[in-house]
Amino acid sequence: MPPIILVIIGLSLFFGFLNGMHDSRNVVSTMVSSRAYSPRVALGVTILAEFSGPFIFGSAVANTIGRGIAEPSAISLRVILVALLGAVLWNLVTWKLKIPSSSSHALIGGIVGAVSAGVGVHAVQMDGLLKILISLFASPIIGFIFGFVVLKIVLALCADSTPGINRFFKKSQLATALALGLSHGSNDGQKTMGIITLALVTGGYLKSFVVPLWVMAICAGALTFGTAVGGWLLIRKPGGSFYKIRPVDGFSTQLTSAITVIMASLVGGPVSATQVINTAIMGVGTAERANKVRWGIAKDIISAWILTIPATALVAAGIYRLAIYYLP
Repeated sequence: MPPIILVIIGLSLFFGFLNGMHDSRNVVSTMVSSRAYSPRVALGVTILAEFSGPFIFGSAVANTIGRGIAEPSAISLRVILVALLGAVLWNLVTWKLKIPSSSSHALIGGIVGAVSAGVGVHAVQMDGLLKILISLFASPIIGFIFGFVVLKIVLALCADSTPGINRFFKKSQLATALALGLSHGSNDGQKTMGIITLALVTGGYLKSFVVPLWVMAICAGALTFGTAVGGWLLIRKPGGSFYKIRPVDGFSTQLTSAITVIMASLVGGPVSATQVINTAIMGVGTAERANKVRWGIAKDIISAWILTIPATALVAAGIYRLAIYYLP
């Protein structure tokens, strides 16, 4: 393989690692904050599930990333590399400056910016991009509404229960956390799979867009490794930043988030698992008492919506212009 493809593969895996590291706190925090399980158990379950997710739920999201954003004739190895550079650079800068961002939004913006700079805006498939944007923006709203409804139903079903019901919600979080980890792996892991497979097709190493098993394995591994590294650093932050998480809150949040993200994965919709989990936490809290939720957190999500895609598109376009004389 030429060096540029090896660089794309390495950079894709680094992007997957960063994605896992950023999202790890959101995936495991409700289980830990509700004191259902120890951080070690929570992280272990999440890692196992995340790695398994792509093998169970297929590659619909990878197909969307690889074939749904730009015309095939507009894709070159240079475009793919620049798109990745833009997304990774934006992730690193926003992480350092603590600016709200989303890895999923960053990757989409990077592809749009690189394609637009390399070929022109006309090469962007607007129908495909619109579907992706609807998926990205609608999923957190669905997470909020679904979380609200789920907790209302759960509380109604348990209205006459004794305090011992908390033991059920604590133990059940093992199953819901497993489902959440599977959903995260199935959606976020496939984004890097789509980029690597696209590079292999563009470089002539694959005849059609079919994700090879080895690509699936290394991308799942990169996401999982990022989750393992980030989990210990950030494991408690998001759950506590909204309100005090009870076992029933953790159960309802994980169930809501897992179903929302898995459904998106099955139809090929790339979503931000971080935003879905965060809005599900908010929906669950609102179902009990609206003033229980610290609504300032919602500003970060809205800021990421407004800022990330256009910013990463501009970053990628700028990188393309600067590197046009140095990349093959």
